[in-house]
Amino acid sequence: MSKAKAENKADNKSSKVSPDLDTPTDLPQGGVDKISAALNLLLADAFAVYMKTKNFHWHVSGRHFRDYHLLLDEQAAAIFATTDELAERVRKIGGVTLRSIGQVAKLQTVKDNNESYVPPREMLRELMEDNKKMAAAMRKARKLADDYEDVGTTSLLENFIDQTERRTWFLFEATRQQGGNAA
Repeated sequence: MSKAKAENKADNKSSKVSPDLDTPTDLPQGGVDKISAALNLLLADAFAVYMKTKNFHWHVSGRHFRDYHLLLDEQAAAIFATTDELAERVRKIGGVTLRSIGQVAKLQTVKDNNESYVPPREMLRELMEDNKKMAAAMRKARKLADDYEDVGTTSLLENFIDQTERRTWFLFEATRQQGGNAA
């Protein structure tokens, strides 16, 4: 057994697929393991950014309340919509996906924000940075999937990258100063 294969097997002990859940695939097991791990990281971050976006949606205040409240609700819904597709993609290729909030907390790379008050402009900037980070992670996962000729995952991630860039753009524009006035 090669070193990479042995390391991969050791890293995936808890993600071993039950024979009852063993989905047939033509992808090599090493590719399934690596792609599944990358998608699970994206899934954990999607849940973290979804929760942060809803947190800010619920707690935004100020003169742009309605616009920001609606923007954040729309973005949260779009992020949440990706979670099922990411998890199902892991299963389609024969991997195991997240089972608990504890796994999300363990895997997420996006930091939570538990502050009692965050100024609206800072909320938007923080979410913009989180979305940029997610787009970069998606690109990395997309390249990995492409290396294994996993067209389904690359296609899915290309769409999600575009959606994430759109969210980043909207958040950026909402934080710009107009005529010297702060947003």
